[in-house]
Parts: sequence; C-alpha cells; structure tokens
Amino acid sequence: MKKFKRTPKRFEPKGLSILYEDHDILVIDKSSGLLTISTEKIKDNTAYHLLTEYVKKGNRKSKNRIFIVHRLDRDTSGVIIFAKTEKAKRYLQGEWQQFEKKYYAVIDGIIEKKEGVIVSYLAENSIHKMYSVDDPQKGKLAKTGYKVLKEAEKFSLLEVNLLTGRKNQIRVHFAEKGCPVAGDKKYGKKGRGVKRLALHAFSATILHPHSKEKMTFEAKIPAYFYSLVKRES
Repeated sequence: MKKFKRTPKRFEPKGLSILYEDHDILVIDKSSGLLTISTEKIKDNTAYHLLTEYVKKGNRKSKNRIFIVHRLDRDTSGVIIFAKTEKAKRYLQGEWQQFEKKYYAVIDGIIEKKEGVIVSYLAENSIHKMYSVDDPQKGKLAKTGYKVLKEAEKFSLLEVNLLTGRKNQIRVHFAEKGCPVAGDKKYGKKGRGVKRLALHAFSATILHPHSKEKMTFEAKIPAYFYSLVKRES
C-alpha cells in the first residue's frame, strides 16, 4: 500500500481533533455537543459533514468521502472511527461487536457493586427513550462492564467496557441502577450543577481493515471528570 499523505493542517475542522488517518480509516476525538451525523434541524455542524469537507480538501468536485461505522451521542465526547472506503466500512461494522471499546464515566452517587457486568434487553419507546425489558423478543441484548476507580460524596468515576453497542446503553444501564451518568438530561437527575454529560469514549481497539494490524486509539479523559470526584474527596 502506498504511503499516505496527510491532508494539510489548514483543512482540519474545528470541534474535533484528528487522532489518526490513512487510506482506509479516519479516527477523531469528538468534542461534547457535536453531533456525529445530521438531524432534521442540524445539517452542517456535524462530525460527518465537517470530515466530508476535510477529505475533499476544499475541492467540491472531489470524489473523496467518508462512511459512518458507529456513532456517539451528541453530548458524549471521545473516539469515533470513520471509514474512507465502502469495503473498510463493511469490514469494521461486521467486526464492531468484537472490538474493545473503553469509556470513562462519572455517575451520580455511589454504586453498591464496585465491579461487574450489567445485562439487559433494551427497547425504545415512542419518544425515542431506551429502557430495559425482560423479554429478549422485545429488546436487544446489552452488556456493560464497569469498574469503580474513585468515589466522592456525590459522584463516582468509572471505567466502562462497552461489550455491546446499543443506543444510549451506558446511560440507561446506570440510570436504572439509580446512579445515572452525571449531567444526563435525558435519563438522569436535574439540578446537579454538572455542565456536560460526563461520558467519554476513551479508547477503541480494532483490527485495521486492510493490514489486519491490531490498533488502539485513545482520546484523553477530560480534566472536568476528575474535578467532579476531586472537589468532595
């Protein structure tokens, strides 16, 4: 495979930082508040749109494009991997459940069991909110591994292993344990004085779609997470 030449810095979008790029994949650290893909209301200010412009290098006639492999919630920060070819997209999506995805989260309160795996079947209601059901016919299997790293009076810092990739999975599982992710306006508690959703996709370990080399990409944990558990220690 010929050597990859990085796009000039002047074309790099704002609101995200590029962690790695080659002929097949583009890996970014997405900021909290940036959508992965467009909605009915927001079309342009998304990671997908910004990166499409980036790979075109200012040439609107360019056939260069990117492909969605997975998504992060708007208010979740961290690692997202995009494919740059249809073949790479198919491979990464086909293997995605086998790859290791590690998150860091600050949750409200103190969770009773300090390490474990939360398992449920997730379904979605008419207002697009996820919830757990007992019947496997009515939901999709969701598994979330976690370990408590630090506890304070009101918050706990967790390392989370996403063992499946369901919509809002981490947020739902901890909310249903009575310890929602701090700053979660959809599943959590209001009026806690937390300025952002305290959920960060820290790392993703994949096999490269072309070389099959094992690669790990990491996005630095926001300092704000540590401040939440430090302020009361």
